Amino acid sequence: MLFLGLDIGSSSTKLSVIDGDSGRTLAAVTHPESELEIKSPQAGFAEQDPQTWWECVAAGLAKLAAKGIDLKSIKAIGISYQMHGLVLVDKAQQVLRPAIIWCDSRAVPYGDAALEALGEDYCYQHLLNSPGNFTAAKLRWVQENEPELFGQIDKAMLPGDYIAMKLSGEATTTASGLSEGTFWDYQNRTPAEKLMAHWGMSTDLLPELVPNIGEQARVSDAAAAELGLAPGTLISYRAGDQPNNAFSLNVLEAGEVAATAGTSGVIYGVTDKDVADVKSRVNTFVHVTDTEAHKRNGVLVCVNGTGRLYSWLRQMLTAGGDLSYPHLNQLAAEIPVGSDGLIFHPFGNGAERIFQNRNMGGHIRNIDFNRHGLGHMVRAAQEGIVFALNQGFDVLKELGGSCEVIKVAQGNMFLSDVFAQTFANTTQASVELYDTDGAAGAARGAALGAGYYASAKEAFAGLEKVAIIEPQASRADEYQSAYGAWQKALADLG
Repeated sequence: MLFLGLDIGSSSTKLSVIDGDSGRTLAAVTHPESELEIKSPQAGFAEQDPQTWWECVAAGLAKLAAKGIDLKSIKAIGISYQMHGLVLVDKAQQVLRPAIIWCDSRAVPYGDAALEALGEDYCYQHLLNSPGNFTAAKLRWVQENEPELFGQIDKAMLPGDYIAMKLSGEATTTASGLSEGTFWDYQNRTPAEKLMAHWGMSTDLLPELVPNIGEQARVSDAAAAELGLAPGTLISYRAGDQPNNAFSLNVLEAGEVAATAGTSGVIYGVTDKDVADVKSRVNTFVHVTDTEAHKRNGVLVCVNGTGRLYSWLRQMLTAGGDLSYPHLNQLAAEIPVGSDGLIFHPFGNGAERIFQNRNMGGHIRNIDFNRHGLGHMVRAAQEGIVFALNQGFDVLKELGGSCEVIKVAQGNMFLSDVFAQTFANTTQASVELYDTDGAAGAARGAALGAGYYASAKEAFAGLEKVAIIEPQASRADEYQSAYGAWQKALADLG
């Protein structure tokens, strides 16, 4: 039996089809092959057209069909999506403006003002976060700056909710999704009425609530005809990209930790407690496996400029030529730990949560034209990303989290041996690499939500561990010295 996973990213959309019996991926495609454009009409703004995501889904399905997948045999669909985006539609389900996506910084003052007005007790006990720069604050920005458009809104939704609506014709959302937007009251397990009332908004703006895993909606006749799917195909799983990454790696229980280093970099630890960082350096969201009987939250450490830094660096270095990522990784491997004093602070992709939503900007320090070459630049970038993530990991430990094992998918930055070993040596955790990705994880989620698998254990029986990277005790001092130099240079920024 076939199950489809959609992973709606800001760079591209990935689609995977798994065979439920074996748990193995039968086909996987990406569209487009090059990165999608992120528009920035003003400094700190980041927007995309939601229709582009839908077109990527359609093109991806056509590619799967060309690979021999019978789309009408797909029994259920799971959706993973870029977190924290804001999509606004009217009563005819037409998009009213470009989506304000995850790396957009415009809403920070609105979230900060709500925190001050409502107080830390309410925000950190009920929302487990400051409204900060999350989806709710972005909606407030629209209310204040585009009031005429705001009056036309029927539903405010997340990117995955939009794709589910296009598939089914029904506007729905999940508790996990609402939590990532600070639309969720953890104590009452309801939408955050007090926050929205403070802004003069009704919770009617939010879509109908459906389970994270379970029957959510079904593919409409119109969407089926457009895409080649069978009418009535079940939509049975939905999660933001980071809860989904954890789910994809079978990180479901308290104490387990996942990481990813795609466009942004994330460490995500599962807990059975309602924990909050009052400095908002890390954030807590409802994990996809949460139920009333078994509380499961995810504490998320994020650095915006991870793979985005690496792709930017490659673009700057190629300048009309072609320099592949494997070549860059090889150059980095030829340089000693610490990059001979060259330091890269990878904070050039919007406001960073680990610095309380400050927009730090990216910085390269200590360049010596006589000593530093291309390899130093590449290694310094990779080390800088790991060191930035470790800043957040330290906060996670302050909140009582700890781990000896971090699970990651074998992809993106973890394809670099330098990056993976630096990650293990800096965090002092064993890094387990698995053959999976977000789209395959969403497909497993669809099968679990459809009842094809009786349990998560059954769903992940086919998940393959491909490698373990252990911290190198003999080199701990080298890496700690490099990390210390990086931290000192960061402190100098103020």
